[in-house]
Amino acid sequence: MRKFVRLSLVAGATAAVIGGAMVAGPTFAAPGGGECQLDGTADFGPGPGVDPSATFAYGFQGTLSGCNSSESGAPAGGNIAAGKTITYNGATVILPQATGTGSCATGTTAGTAVAQWNDGTTSVIDYTTTSAAAGVALQGTVVASATGTDAATGAPVTITTDRYLGDGAAGLLAFEVSDPTQCNTPGGVTTAGIQGVTGIGHQS
Repeated sequence: MRKFVRLSLVAGATAAVIGGAMVAGPTFAAPGGGECQLDGTADFGPGPGVDPSATFAYGFQGTLSGCNSSESGAPAGGNIAAGKTITYNGATVILPQATGTGSCATGTTAGTAVAQWNDGTTSVIDYTTTSAAAGVALQGTVVASATGTDAATGAPVTITTDRYLGDGAAGLLAFEVSDPTQCNTPGGVTTAGIQGVTGIGHQS
């Protein structure tokens, strides 16, 4: 029997900017499970625009709330980020930016997100996204660690997973661009709000 624990990730939410449409959250064909609400903001530099072959970079920060899960003791919420600064073991750490190729209509992205749950645990998620027309599909894996940069010293900092290691990730998300005309400008989209539901799953 397949049993999934579903908890929110930020990673694919950022890339939802490329898809350009409101879509439903993921559904896992399994008993039980749970999900979180994601609310955040993505910043681009440069951002996606008209050219489907253009490259771009982005960062994201958001909150996870209202989480529920079939796993006993799972956290009810937290914070998640990619390409931004976080506080980790008392240090301010700069996370590597995520990157992508595409336009406001279609594209692909890849990056690493860090979820910091409200019980003090951490999940590092390597992910990719693919968007086409009305939706963005996220796939990823919770990995052992990622390397950031200490904002004060410039030294490398290893961020270590201590929750959901090895679990898979999936998601469909939505975005809000405050100025849709940016899709037709040379610099592309600069910022967008991200909302939706995503998940982490494992067999048991």
